[in-house]
Amino acid sequence: MSSRAARLAHLHTPGLAKGDPLAPPLVLSSVFHLPGDPAGARQYGRYDNPTWEALETALAHLEDAETVIFPSGMAAITAVLFPLLKSGDRILLPADGYYTPRVLAQRFLSGLGIEFDTRPTAGYLDGGFDGYRLVLVETPSNPGLDVCDIRAVADAAHAAGALVVADNTTMTPFGQRPLDLGADIVLAADTKAPNGHSDVLFGHAASRDAGIVATLREWRKLSGAIPGPFETWLMHRGLETLELRFDRMCRSAETVATRLAGHPAVQEVRYPGLPSDPSHALAREQMLRFGSLIGVTLASERQAEAFIEACPLIEAATSFGGVHSSAERRARWGDAVASGFVRLSVGCEPTEELWRAIETTLSEARRT
Repeated sequence: MSSRAARLAHLHTPGLAKGDPLAPPLVLSSVFHLPGDPAGARQYGRYDNPTWEALETALAHLEDAETVIFPSGMAAITAVLFPLLKSGDRILLPADGYYTPRVLAQRFLSGLGIEFDTRPTAGYLDGGFDGYRLVLVETPSNPGLDVCDIRAVADAAHAAGALVVADNTTMTPFGQRPLDLGADIVLAADTKAPNGHSDVLFGHAASRDAGIVATLREWRKLSGAIPGPFETWLMHRGLETLELRFDRMCRSAETVATRLAGHPAVQEVRYPGLPSDPSHALAREQMLRFGSLIGVTLASERQAEAFIEACPLIEAATSFGGVHSSAERRARWGDAVASGFVRLSVGCEPTEELWRAIETTLSEARRT
């Protein structure tokens, strides 16, 4: 991935004329000059946009697959599920992954005659995949950080005739390569680390199947699930520093997770990079990095909330992947975790300064 990272900031330059701007242009127009036969020309802002194309080129470069962008991660998931499924289909969703796809399936897919089952990530291979049209994996799972074998799931699901979709939000293309491991589609909420600055909602889906990509583009065009040009431009600007930021975040997370595992205020740490973690062996095989998320279980809800509110270098927020470290007690959203479980997202602060703030605040929270 180092060569892809090196070329990422230079994708726009080969076609430049002397005096052209190095930054991709921000094109805000909703209409385009279109005399005569419209074929082969830009037609309307719901169909395409030069700023979209610059970002899709960059994401396709990282994914090594044609990419379609959307205004949020859930818009990308919706764009995969609705046009690729029909009444009578059955899908499998992770029971311990991000909860919104399960709500979407229950509230809307079920009303269209599409049934769904759930299964915990650590046991995703248990029971096989016969009868499923589509299998969605999220690994590491959010928030529990369990891991499943993407290649084994893809092989078994394909043998049963199912499509495999991988939500790679927690890892980015620099941390994990689901398409290389056999997934048919990879998608992500680029709201997180790819943008990195907590100022844009965004998502994308990528595939090496031309038919799937064409369907995704048609869905975006007809449904109107389109990103704004300005948000797209901001997302492109953030993406160019993803490799640098993600490297810092992962390195810091490995240090912080190791030290948290020995802190007396901590009951349990989940982090795939820890040799003691139940997912470590598999994570070491299929992941390029171990990520920037850490699951930290404290003794009680009160201690968890006190830690989050008091730590000066942690923002209390319900997202992750930003340049700032953030944390939240996930049980408040109904996730099946302990009441004192904290999802800690490690940001880009200097590692030792961040650790000192965490260590001091944990010790104080323990006394509450």
